[in-house]
Amino acid sequence: MTDSTTEPGTETAKRGAFTSRRVFIFAAIGSAVGLGNIWRFPYVAYENGGGAFILPYLIALLTAGIPFLLLDYAIGHRYRGSAPLSFARLSRGAESLGWWQMGICFMIAVYYAAVVAWALRYTFFAVDKAWGTDPEGFFFGSFLQTGEAGVDTTLVPGVLWPLLVIWAVVALVMVLGVQKGIGRMALVFIPILLVAFLALVVQALFLPGAGAGLDALFTPDWGALLDPLVWAAAYGQIFISLSIGFGIMITYASYVDRKTDMSGSGMVVGLSNSGFELLAGIGVFAALGFMAGAATPPTAVNEVASDGIGLAFIAFPTIINEAPGGTLLGLLFFGSLVVAGITSLVSVIEVVISGVRDKFELTRVAASLWVLTPATLISLALFSTTSGIHVLDIVDYFVNRFGILLVAVVSMVVVGWVLMALPRLADHLNATGSVPVGTWWKVLIGGLAPIALTLVLGRELYVAITEPYGGYPGWMLVVFGWLPVVAMIVLAAGLALALPWRKDTPLTGYDDPARAGSDGAGEVR
Repeated sequence: MTDSTTEPGTETAKRGAFTSRRVFIFAAIGSAVGLGNIWRFPYVAYENGGGAFILPYLIALLTAGIPFLLLDYAIGHRYRGSAPLSFARLSRGAESLGWWQMGICFMIAVYYAAVVAWALRYTFFAVDKAWGTDPEGFFFGSFLQTGEAGVDTTLVPGVLWPLLVIWAVVALVMVLGVQKGIGRMALVFIPILLVAFLALVVQALFLPGAGAGLDALFTPDWGALLDPLVWAAAYGQIFISLSIGFGIMITYASYVDRKTDMSGSGMVVGLSNSGFELLAGIGVFAALGFMAGAATPPTAVNEVASDGIGLAFIAFPTIINEAPGGTLLGLLFFGSLVVAGITSLVSVIEVVISGVRDKFELTRVAASLWVLTPATLISLALFSTTSGIHVLDIVDYFVNRFGILLVAVVSMVVVGWVLMALPRLADHLNATGSVPVGTWWKVLIGGLAPIALTLVLGRELYVAITEPYGGYPGWMLVVFGWLPVVAMIVLAAGLALALPWRKDTPLTGYDDPARAGSDGAGEVR
């Protein structure tokens, strides 16, 4: 690889930038607020002490979530590059961390798009309740045409076409660029998402039985606070929810003006994300309370509570069938999933496009085509088939647990203990930040957060080994689970060693106070 001391002030026009702090915050919120906020958090809270879970959740947010968010911001904002380039500028030996994060984002994008496509199709299904009286049978049968666990290449047109639409929308946003594409989309989509979801929550709260659902969610089980697994669930939820640790916030922060308040922005993004999760919990469990009361015979909320795909595509259609104004409820719910999903998908794929642009000095259009073409083809080949949901389930399980969480732990250890970079990153945040970052931050990033996540990882690894996930055949877990996780690590190390940076790519000078501040990234307004 070729070292370079080119002045780090000429790249902004090439890479693109957000025009203001407000645009950056909207884009960061758009990335953080995704499908997991709506269909994962409510059930995790319910299963882990109800109202009592709020305490470990807030502690996890303040001791790990926001501190790591600030770490991502500091790396991207100081070193002005994609994940691989920012880590290479931090230390040449750390570059592979950025490639690892890029690999994780590519894998997430190819299956995440499929779920957004399902939500898009269900938005139209909600108009006439096309799923009929058996939402579960419709989802797995008529819609996905699911077969036995295995690999079947039979295409499902009802999934293929909406999936193509989603990738087309993403391609348009990516080609338009950082501000005209990602920034403007966030400025439009985030207010729409907030208004739509508020309307959904209000409608859900007026459903008969909504109170029973809220009681089930918020009644505290204080004994759960003594269970270490509850605390592990809180830390795991925070990292999965905030879009931290796998390159997104590093990339977005690199597009922000040098004088931007990054620590204050981190607090806004972190608290906004958690606020939306609590709002989602209220709306989802109010609807589940109605569902429990409307069952024949009426049942308890714990009998109908679920998360993930089961909540979105089976439980909610059941609710929509019975609820007053069900069509509007369906349009709001699935429309919210589509909007939240697209803003998150765009941020995930931007990590890959940004890395390709920095490494190969490509135009945005060229880099977008190089990334989106294989991503779209792989997505269609794997997830628009009758075996798509099985593959998606496995990939999602392994990438979230042994991809995102593992690279987060390794990043904190490398940055904090191997490179000893936390003091200079703290100084960078404090130079323009409104929230002082001091010893508390270094202790959390260098100590508490990696320890907490290591415990979460250890538990997940034990479960994965002792209880093969989902009852799937062992070969499927290896091919679509363990193998991709290991391959990402090996490939990241290989790419860092094998692909040299161009001679005109500045790699040094970013830790020199006299030069590091010379790179502007757009006018702050």
